[in-house]
Amino acid sequence: MALGTAESAVAARTRIRAGRHAGPTSGLAPGFAQANLVVLAADEALDFLRFCVRNPRSCPLLEVTDIGSPHPVALAADADLRTDLPRYRVFRDGELVDEPTDVTRYWREDLVGFLLGCSFTFEWALAAAGLPLAHQAQGVNVPMYLTSRRCVPAGPFAGPLVVSMRPFAPEDIPRAAAVAARFPAMHGAPVHIGDPAALGIADLSAPDFGDPVRIGPGEVPVFWACGVTPQAVALESRPGLAIFHAPGHMFITDRAHVEFDCQEQAL
Repeated sequence: MALGTAESAVAARTRIRAGRHAGPTSGLAPGFAQANLVVLAADEALDFLRFCVRNPRSCPLLEVTDIGSPHPVALAADADLRTDLPRYRVFRDGELVDEPTDVTRYWREDLVGFLLGCSFTFEWALAAAGLPLAHQAQGVNVPMYLTSRRCVPAGPFAGPLVVSMRPFAPEDIPRAAAVAARFPAMHGAPVHIGDPAALGIADLSAPDFGDPVRIGPGEVPVFWACGVTPQAVALESRPGLAIFHAPGHMFITDRAHVEFDCQEQAL
């Protein structure tokens, strides 16, 4: 698959910033990694950093911005985290208060942005390996579920692991797991394969985020740690202000997928 050019990532962010794209970002800027967004006050940032270190599968940390700065200098120096995602979710004291397309009015000089790895990168690698993805074939957002597994807490941050699910034929699962494992900065290998009840998931047709997918005859659900986990944690930890991406509406970086491929980097 072609990697595209740096301009394609810039062009996608420009369209988003101008309000010309407000939907999910899957398929935008082909070849370029995308990221989950978490924004918190500086006095909560160190505890959240500890949370990421203790929960690397769900919160693989790519970048932390300077206090008050909306610019991710390592991943896309010209970008603005206040405007360059198609849709956001704003929480106050653990309550969802807004889902805007621009968070400039919420930005404060004490805010810190965290960018976390996104499964779109290993999805790119799965597709390149000839492993089709049900949600893409069905034209929907990937399904995501709250689980009964608890994250390792850090300070006030505690809560359930969120997982995303992709079904595969049994014979394809070892290869899918091996491909995803090459991208530890993008959630890596699956955390569970098979019975959803083992994760406390009662009904695969009723995801907590995203959309349900049809599971074909004989296919097995495969679950990955998901970057929506911090949003579930925010419901329990109740920070005064927290800003996130809307599920599936990611930040597009200037970094190519292959830069996060451990196998590629080892060559």
